[in-house]
Amino acid sequence: VQLVESGGGLVQAGGSLRLSCVLSGSIFGLKRMGWYRQPTGKQRELVAAIAADGTTDYADSVKGRFTISRDNAKTTVYLQMNTLKPEDTAVYYCNVHYDRPGLERWGQGTLVTVSS
Repeated sequence: VQLVESGGGLVQAGGSLRLSCVLSGSIFGLKRMGWYRQPTGKQRELVAAIAADGTTDYADSVKGRFTISRDNAKTTVYLQMNTLKPEDTAVYYCNVHYDRPGLERWGQGTLVTVSS
């Protein structure tokens, strides 16, 4: 299983970006797809996730601004980010969890920089 992210970049505060993550490999037992972020010098944190049944979960800091979605084949997950703030600046990582305990994969990360 490989995850390849794209869509990061530099944007002004108030702007929008859309991140994409393509999963290459088996989706059998896929339990959850999500996005995490890690600002410089800080811990990685969950931004948004979508479960196999379509249930979504968001960090409080992005509720109402970010939207997670996926394609019908469940091989691509998106993160639409609107009204971006400088504090959203981070490396964003795609993550997938499988039913098998402890089985997860991470993407290589994509940098999002929001200027004030």
